[in-house]
Amino acid sequence: MSSRLSDYQYHLPSELIADRPTERREQSRMMVVERRAGTISHHHFTEFPSLITPTDLVILNDSKVIPARLHDPTGKIEILLLEKHSPLRWTAMVRPGKKMRLGIRVDVAGTEATVLGIHQDGTRLLEFASEPDLERHGEMPIPPYFHRSADAQDKERYQTVFAQDPGSVAAPTAGLHFTPEILAKIPHSFLTLHVGAGTFQPVKSEDLSEHRMHLEHYTLSDNAAARINFTKNQGGRIVAIGTTSTRVLESQPAGELVATSGSTDIFIRPPYQFQRVDTLLTNFHLPGSTLLMLVSAFAGRGLIMEAYEEAVREKYRFFSYGDCMLIV
Repeated sequence: MSSRLSDYQYHLPSELIADRPTERREQSRMMVVERRAGTISHHHFTEFPSLITPTDLVILNDSKVIPARLHDPTGKIEILLLEKHSPLRWTAMVRPGKKMRLGIRVDVAGTEATVLGIHQDGTRLLEFASEPDLERHGEMPIPPYFHRSADAQDKERYQTVFAQDPGSVAAPTAGLHFTPEILAKIPHSFLTLHVGAGTFQPVKSEDLSEHRMHLEHYTLSDNAAARINFTKNQGGRIVAIGTTSTRVLESQPAGELVATSGSTDIFIRPPYQFQRVDTLLTNFHLPGSTLLMLVSAFAGRGLIMEAYEEAVREKYRFFSYGDCMLIV
């Protein structure tokens, strides 16, 4: 069992971090990792439908990324909205913290925000004088490792083509490869998990048992639950698109799935045994991240680290706008 943070580190040349998407969504490369055989092969995402059978069911996260990054008129204060409690109240990350003390008021997003509370993790509870106009004033919350500001291209491409339910502050990136044409070729259904910044919080403890995940809110519909149950009962595979879909499915109690809404803070890492997901499509994740730990639980840490080494050798593109890995 690998329960140390140092077990999930790898060297990544900075030039392999994709800070821009491919010209077309489906142009990504796709590494295929076969767990039982322990083999690694190289493909393109356009081949994905050919690896899905009519008895399988592909599960995608239809959460929509909101333009959650805001700046005051001076550009010196940044606010990243995390969770909406009401039209006027949000939990947010802020920087610099010294400018956002209790009671401070800041002009932002066409209104005024007041700091009502400071949480233990440094996030703020903000109350807006009127509902913030995110579409006009907000920026897409692209990852900080892009080392640039979001632009018009990100507004389209840092969003899946099937996004429906607003609420995420980071894209469910495995879904970014799909086009309407590819979706039309595969049996699929949707669930919703609103991706919070907590998913990407760095693990700070060498002992992984000390790490706590943030809660993220999800919804599983009647239709999705019924189709997953039917697929499982017929011996088909559940193909999870991304770690977000995986976490929702693996958070459910044993037995037949039922429609539900709730929150999950499940931390999947070796030696976790998967109960719902049979196949996983995912992007390449940051060193030492909980997402890398999840895929290591799915395929085995040794095989995953070998696959990552090969991805570096073969110059795959990494992270949110990067290539993908299909684990079967």
